[in-house]
Amino acid sequence: MMTARDKLLFTPGPFITSRTVKQAMLRDLGPRDFEFIALVKDIQRRLLALGGVENAGYEAIPMQGSGTYSVEAVISSTVPPDGKLLVVVNGAYGKRIVRMAEILNIPTVVLKYPENIKPQPQQDIATKLKADPGITHVAMIHCETTTGVLNPIKEVGKVVRDSGRIYFVDAMSSFGAVPINLKECGIDYLVSSSNKCVEGVPGFAFTLARRDALLATEGYARSLSLDLLAQWKGLEKDGQFRFTATTHVMLAFHQALLELEAEGGIEARMARYQENYKVLIAGMRELGFEEYLPPEDQSHIITSFRYPKHPNFNFEEFYRRLNEKGYVIYPGKLSDADCFRIGTIGRIGTSEMYELLGGITRVVKEMGLDMPRRAAAS
Repeated sequence: MMTARDKLLFTPGPFITSRTVKQAMLRDLGPRDFEFIALVKDIQRRLLALGGVENAGYEAIPMQGSGTYSVEAVISSTVPPDGKLLVVVNGAYGKRIVRMAEILNIPTVVLKYPENIKPQPQQDIATKLKADPGITHVAMIHCETTTGVLNPIKEVGKVVRDSGRIYFVDAMSSFGAVPINLKECGIDYLVSSSNKCVEGVPGFAFTLARRDALLATEGYARSLSLDLLAQWKGLEKDGQFRFTATTHVMLAFHQALLELEAEGGIEARMARYQENYKVLIAGMRELGFEEYLPPEDQSHIITSFRYPKHPNFNFEEFYRRLNEKGYVIYPGKLSDADCFRIGTIGRIGTSEMYELLGGITRVVKEMGLDMPRRAAAS
């Protein structure tokens, strides 16, 4: 008997993973097993290589939980008691870091931009750092998935490095899809997650940390379970997680790393995602939809589309009809515009993008959305 196909996920994660990644979880492995300890070590090594910093004074620290857990681990563990955090914000995930710092009672300066504007390293960030010598740390999102904008982490990194501050980058939805060399970008801490562009399954996140910066944080942690330095020390001591290890998720992630390498690495994966994006933009423009961001600021990871100015458009109905046809997109998260989002990452290619566009075409017709066509993407 045939079973129904899983829905196609066009989200920023969790998203579609390969069958072999899922199959990697179909075994049990104890957290104290020598094989598991060796597997975690190999994952750490491969992550550092992906960040361009293997044998370059950096450490990879896996942490149980969602990506947000590891973001909070960095914020709560690395800012000293007398420190101050500058958060560069142009979307919901930057605002989330601000909220974390507030709850942790960390003095915080917020440099806020509109959600469709990239941060200005020299004009604004350098000026802010010069004006406030009490700022010790700077945090910024790389790909702000509120819109899909790709922020200038290398240019900001130079400003932060030249000012002698510590630099934290949330690369949740970009790591694995965009080449990042932590040392060249001046990054002290970078966080991403198992269920993003490496194409694993949800369950843990990881921090790539400059070792000297990490070792200087002794006694800073404001949390037991999210203590980044203690997590690293435990793994270094005996290969053990301090709390229950996500064994099955780690097995899947190791397989995902092997598949990323087999695909040709980050450059090849980026090329696949870029093709997905090109197909999506051309098709959506042909249907009359408009992107929120200008093309020069848009990443190939996720795209926000404005609600059509048509009396028949209702997002809940649009979403439901697509969902019933087997296609899952994402609601918007913008504060200044009504938008929905479509991801172009995960184990999908252009054939799935064309299939999605076919589904959207049918929904547009069903809802009577006779919108004027726009010029296709070049």
